[in-house]
Amino acid sequence: MSDTAAPEGFRTRLADWLDRPQVRNTIIGVIVFNAIILGMETSDTLMASWGPMILALDRACLAIFVIEIALKLVAHGTRFFRSGWNLFDFVIVGIALVPAAQGLSVLRALRILRVLRILSVVPSLRRVVEGLMTALPGMGSVFLLMSIIFYIGAVMATKLFSDSFPDWFGTLGDSLYTLFQIMTLESWSMGIVRPVLEVYPYAWAFFVPFIMVTTFAVVNLIVGLVVNSMQDAHSEESNAATDAYRDEVLERLRQIEEKLEK
Repeated sequence: MSDTAAPEGFRTRLADWLDRPQVRNTIIGVIVFNAIILGMETSDTLMASWGPMILALDRACLAIFVIEIALKLVAHGTRFFRSGWNLFDFVIVGIALVPAAQGLSVLRALRILRVLRILSVVPSLRRVVEGLMTALPGMGSVFLLMSIIFYIGAVMATKLFSDSFPDWFGTLGDSLYTLFQIMTLESWSMGIVRPVLEVYPYAWAFFVPFIMVTTFAVVNLIVGLVVNSMQDAHSEESNAATDAYRDEVLERLRQIEEKLEK
C-alpha cells in the first residue's frame, strides 16, 4: 500500500464515522444543549448561582464544535467548503472564538444559530424551509401588491385623518405603521377605528375595505402560496424516494438475472 493510499483510506473511514447517525445525533444533542446553556447565560439569577459551571459547559460545547470542524476538515479536505451547512458551521464557530476583549465579541451570541442545523436532519422541518424558499418568487409579487395597497391607503389616511389624529396619521410613515397595526387586527377597533369614527362617521368606508383586502385577501393569499409550495416539496421528496426504491429493485433484479445466466 502506498503512502498516499493510507491517508486516503483514513479520511474515508473518518468521513464514514462522522456520517454515522449516532455521531450526527450526538452533535445535534450538543447543539441543543448549548442553545439551552446560552439561554441560561441571559439570567442574572442563574449566573449568580451557577455562573462558573454554566460558562464551563459553554466552553466544553465550543470545544466539541471546534473538534467536529477539525475532523471534518481532515476527512473532507477542500470538499468541506462545498457544503452550505459546513460553511455555516465554520463561520459560527469562528465567530465564537473571537476574544472577549475585542469589540466584535458581541457576535459570539450568534452561536445560537447553530441550532438551525436541526433543519437539515428533521424531514418535516426541511419541507417547511423548502416550501418557504419555493414560495419566495410568488410571495414577492404578493408583497409588491400589498406595498401598493398600503401606499395608497397611507396617502388617503394622511389626507383624511391627519388634522384630528396627528399621532396616528400625521405623516406618511405614521399612517403606514397605523395601517399595519390595523391589518394585524391588534387593538384596531377600540384603539383606532372607533375613535376615528367619532370624529369622521363615514370613516368605516375606508377601514372596512382596507381590512377586507389586506387581512382577509392578501395575507391568506400568502398562506396559500406557502402551503402549495410545501405540498409540492413533499410530493417531490416522495417521488424521489419512490424513484430511488424503484432503481434499487431494478438493480437487484439485474443482479439476480446475471446470477441465473451464469
